[in-house]
Amino acid sequence: MTERHLQPLLHDLVGVAHAPTSALGDAAGQLRPHGVQGVFHADARVLSRAELRLDEREPETIGHGAAGPHGARFVGLARWLGDPTPDPTVRVERTRQAGPGGLTEDIVVSSTAADPVHTTVTVDLACDLAPIEHVKIGRSVTPLTAEFGEPDRVRWAADGLTVTVTGEGATVDAAGDRAVTPRLSWPVTVMPGAAVTLRWRLTVTDPRAVVTAAPADAGWAEPRVDADDRRLLRLLDRSLADLHGLRLAEPAHPEDVFLGAGVPWFLTLFGRDSLWAARMMLPLGTDLAAGTLRVLARRQGVRVDPATGEQPGKILHELRRHEFAPNQGLRLPPAYYGTVDATMLWVNLLHDAWRWGLPADQVEPLLPHLEAALRWLGEHADADGDGFVEYVDTTGHGLANQGWKDSGDAVRFRDGRLAAPPIVLAEVQGYAYRAATDGAELLDAFGRPGADRWRDHADRLAERFRATFWVDGRHGPQPALALDRDKRPVDSLTSNIGHLLGTGLLSDAESAQVAALLSTEAMAGGFGLRTMSTDDAGFSALSYHCGSIWAHDTAIVLAGLARDGHRAAALRLADGLLAAAEAFDYRLPELYGGDDRATLGRPVPYPAACRPQAWSAAASVLLLQAGLGVYPDVPNGRVDLRPLAGPELGALSASNLRIAGTPVTASVDHTGHPTLTDLPPSLNPAHIPTPRTPHSPLSPRTPAPAPVRRS
Repeated sequence: MTERHLQPLLHDLVGVAHAPTSALGDAAGQLRPHGVQGVFHADARVLSRAELRLDEREPETIGHGAAGPHGARFVGLARWLGDPTPDPTVRVERTRQAGPGGLTEDIVVSSTAADPVHTTVTVDLACDLAPIEHVKIGRSVTPLTAEFGEPDRVRWAADGLTVTVTGEGATVDAAGDRAVTPRLSWPVTVMPGAAVTLRWRLTVTDPRAVVTAAPADAGWAEPRVDADDRRLLRLLDRSLADLHGLRLAEPAHPEDVFLGAGVPWFLTLFGRDSLWAARMMLPLGTDLAAGTLRVLARRQGVRVDPATGEQPGKILHELRRHEFAPNQGLRLPPAYYGTVDATMLWVNLLHDAWRWGLPADQVEPLLPHLEAALRWLGEHADADGDGFVEYVDTTGHGLANQGWKDSGDAVRFRDGRLAAPPIVLAEVQGYAYRAATDGAELLDAFGRPGADRWRDHADRLAERFRATFWVDGRHGPQPALALDRDKRPVDSLTSNIGHLLGTGLLSDAESAQVAALLSTEAMAGGFGLRTMSTDDAGFSALSYHCGSIWAHDTAIVLAGLARDGHRAAALRLADGLLAAAEAFDYRLPELYGGDDRATLGRPVPYPAACRPQAWSAAASVLLLQAGLGVYPDVPNGRVDLRPLAGPELGALSASNLRIAGTPVTASVDHTGHPTLTDLPPSLNPAHIPTPRTPHSPLSPRTPAPAPVRRS
């Protein structure tokens, strides 16, 4: 029987992160030598074992919790020590803190026993420097032999990485059989009512790193939020702490900060993920967006290279220190361009950041990159000349699917059949439409030629989409998920169509029909928006992209629904997302099961989901923005207000948001009336009321502006 390598489960592990370092251990705090447990530095596991014992026995765990934005605390008992009473008298606390380029762990042994407690504390270590792709498929890697010289220190080195563990005041045993499992030892005596603190720390030296820790400053404003729904406050607090731990920079440009995609598989630069996360964070300032735009602009494609997917003007998909080759079928080069949407999303982020107030002197240096991205859209994105943006992997070892749903089985017909490439994704056409119109607006605003060409491009794309993509579905007309190799509509009902909202590609009537489709029980019956309808043959609640629920996907769609005035549909998704956040202790995972709410009364974990994950955490800020309904257009001197908060979601307010670099306060009362204060004098707010019931499908309705109080 052929051995099957299984991706390790990590849904019940406890993670800490300070990018590019992260650690995953069990609920007791142990880092055990199996699965995905260990300490990671970017793309390598730099510690595969750290097991704590007292007198060769493991403490009995009783709980764990967060210890600041980058740490976790684990509480255990040593009931074989101390007084022989029903109440435990010897407690063991283990506090783990990730830092830039390493990790520190404090072990506190405390006693309330009547007599002194004598014990020997040990930590058994191992290092395998396993590449992350080997860990991801469950491949075992042999531990390295440790180098031992100084009394309290042990070291490993390979592939340009040096890993050092120092046990302050410890004795190190790394001789003989212990060469691959060195041990730190501390004999201690704990007096009655006292505690003893021990410490070990790990440092990583990585001179060939492609990503590094970001500067200490967060890079965004910390909002002060008050909400009737306290779940939103807890979600924001946890999410912003996690996002601080996911911040990265390039070694040569530490001033340009971006967000790594997620722990543990994707803690590096990912074009699509980093762009979406920065876009969601715009209510807290434009610095993160500017850094992300510049980082990706520096790596924008300049030549045609089929091996890497690079094309002139194209934006990178992912960056790693070595080839990512988890198996014989998939081999991605260190700088890989196999993404169909990142280039348009780069344009969209530049435009939205400008709308939020990114200064002209930061926009202008990026305009040549904007023009290159638009040339890619016009010259390379449509390989067969049919007027749509499509993708196909020509190498045979790249990503078969290159939209955000990039698993190999993500694009399926209603009957479950896989679509053959080249693939034309629905939401990508929406991104392309917005990139063309956004690009045209920027070109006009900065006196650059070509705007009319891109407006015409967008108009033609909308006509083609309307004529080609709409099909008859179980719930009425629907946009297809995609077109396949033969230009047949892939007729499954998926969350992809929700990304069309707010792009301008849909008419009001079409937007209303999409809202109705996404509100069906088959799509919205779980804790958020399912990636595929339960009515489709390809649906599976724990499929990565065909039935699961992704936090960022749900947030993007609910924000589009809210902005387009489909209040009831948006509120349902918002409640699902907040209920999921509560179930996951307010650290939203990358994705979770698409089961009905009644199945367990809580979402079912997807066992290999990243957590923390950048766009899942940033979804909390997008939810805050949708609740407040703040949509600035700084260049044109206005801020539209279309709040989701009010009678159903409750009152909501946030201060220290940023519009045009100025701290502002946005509030929505219980009736849904918004107030925006402290705006710069050049900006005027306008309240755009939304109906209390959804628009009738295929019946457009546009609300008129109404006055808003300003102070």
